[in-house]
Amino acid sequence: MIIHTTFHTIARCVFLAALPFCSVAADTPALKLTQFLAHTRSLSAEFTQLTLNEAGQTKQTSYGEFYLQRPGKFRWNYTKPFKQDIVSTEGKVAFYDQDLEQVTIKKLDDSVGSTPALLLSSDISLEENYTMQEQGTEGDVKWVKLVPKNEASSFKYLLIGLQNGQLNGMELSDNFGGLTRIYFTKVIANPTLPTQVFDFTPPAGVDVFSD
Repeated sequence: MIIHTTFHTIARCVFLAALPFCSVAADTPALKLTQFLAHTRSLSAEFTQLTLNEAGQTKQTSYGEFYLQRPGKFRWNYTKPFKQDIVSTEGKVAFYDQDLEQVTIKKLDDSVGSTPALLLSSDISLEENYTMQEQGTEGDVKWVKLVPKNEASSFKYLLIGLQNGQLNGMELSDNFGGLTRIYFTKVIANPTLPTQVFDFTPPAGVDVFSD
């Protein structure tokens, strides 16, 4: 089901911008990544997400806005083709599907799986948990590949692209042959975000499922 896949893909992806700092030598894409992570405390952007099948064909294209505030807060607002919200704060993440009138709330820990989302609520070391591989530069976008060291991880690898020191894109390959690409535009680093951006109360009348 596409809606289900979208939610759990973002639970996996979300969010690399909250990964902790690690040390890397030389002026490489990996160093650019660690510099970006070390200096980014908040972020806002618009995004386009492509969900691809095993043959590389696009199954769905989604659009929306993304907000991040470290530590541990993020929000994805999907506006097209379905209205969905994913909001994380205070160690929990809420998945709200407006069409289904359904909210699922999970703790942001092992219940979400072995995913980068865990890094939002812990001090997990990037170097200890991922193998970092230089992917070079494509145009002016510098790419780094993160391969989880945990064999039980729910994804095979994660690519992060930085353009002029700012988040440009991500690509995630899951264990089921699926591929998700996210492209960011109108990126603003370290904006002052209102606290209500990360507030979420299930609307009256919706079904709520909580772990």
